[in-house]
Amino acid sequence: MACTSLVKLNASSSQWIGKQSFNNQGSTRPTFHRLAVPIQARSYTDELVQTAKLIASPGRGILAIDESNATCGKRLASIGLENTEINRQAYRQLLLTTPGLGEYVSGAIFFEETLYQSTTDGKKFVDCLREEKIMPGIKVDKGLVPLPGSNGESWCQGLDGLASRCAEYYKQGARFAKWRTVVSIPCGPSALAVKEAAWGLARYAAISQDNGLVPIVEPEILLDGDHPIERTLEVAENVWAEVFFYLAQNNVLFEGILLKPSMVTPGAEHKEKASPETIAKYTLKMLSRRVPPAVPGIMFLSGGQSEVEATLNLNAMNQQPNPWHVSFSYARALQNTVLKTWQGLPENVEAAQRALLIRAKANSIAQLGRYSAEGESEEAKKGMFVKGYTY
Repeated sequence: MACTSLVKLNASSSQWIGKQSFNNQGSTRPTFHRLAVPIQARSYTDELVQTAKLIASPGRGILAIDESNATCGKRLASIGLENTEINRQAYRQLLLTTPGLGEYVSGAIFFEETLYQSTTDGKKFVDCLREEKIMPGIKVDKGLVPLPGSNGESWCQGLDGLASRCAEYYKQGARFAKWRTVVSIPCGPSALAVKEAAWGLARYAAISQDNGLVPIVEPEILLDGDHPIERTLEVAENVWAEVFFYLAQNNVLFEGILLKPSMVTPGAEHKEKASPETIAKYTLKMLSRRVPPAVPGIMFLSGGQSEVEATLNLNAMNQQPNPWHVSFSYARALQNTVLKTWQGLPENVEAAQRALLIRAKANSIAQLGRYSAEGESEEAKKGMFVKGYTY
């Protein structure tokens, strides 16, 4: 004979109720059921919503400078600079002290080293951003590693110790976080890889919110492959369905997150290139089918597109009605011309900062749906796709 009793468990961000079954030997077998209305235990709810809205403000987007030290070294090597902390600091300082950047940029994502760095005059980079009313963010994942049992795919590590790291980043001034995982279409993608990506993103998002950081949710669908745009749409819909299922399972506050999706495009090796209007059509179709309107901001990654391509595609999406703030979170698509203009020379800093403002302004105008590519340089039109790109 068995009997049951109700039990409560306090999780990190919600409460769960289950029936605890007792068998004749007195052992228990709990079965838990998610409450229809989760009981939030967070103390940051209002702040999370406010932070997300500030980042998703009209005409502004995110500057992503969260490359690992190794990847930053590759960028520096392209202009003949050695990968040292002093050179990395010099480049970050160039970007983060650009006068007027806050008119077009609402958030900047740091790598951990940068969050704790200062200018050569001793001003913390976090304070440089605050003066421009730019929110500091932080990359919190620990990078991609092979996923055992998959079709040669990867998963993102970093959940161990994440809560304590987020708490420290918050004290240092960060107010949002980023976790990037990837999905490869030529590799399937396998159901295992999609589920692992979605579950990891959901756990990260819940932990970030519990520690006051707005999570950017980023399952990047790599451009690798020769598949048509219809195949990308199919995979993207599958991935985002899984992501939002697990976000809900983990009681993540949708009003306190931002998304960083890939645009829905054909594979980089596909024989036919899609127009900005086609990319906008398919991308907005995917979003409308999978993303709740409660999400305040969709901050697209550029994924190896040229600077001009990324801006044109963003502009096309903002010329069609949608319920979100559709904007940018670009790394190379904001920095490519900047880096080549700088060349590591102090006398080129002002010219490089002007180049950054030109690209940031172009994307700001695209966020408002008013961009024209007229007058863009040939350099800005060069693609930056790298097969299997990781950092």
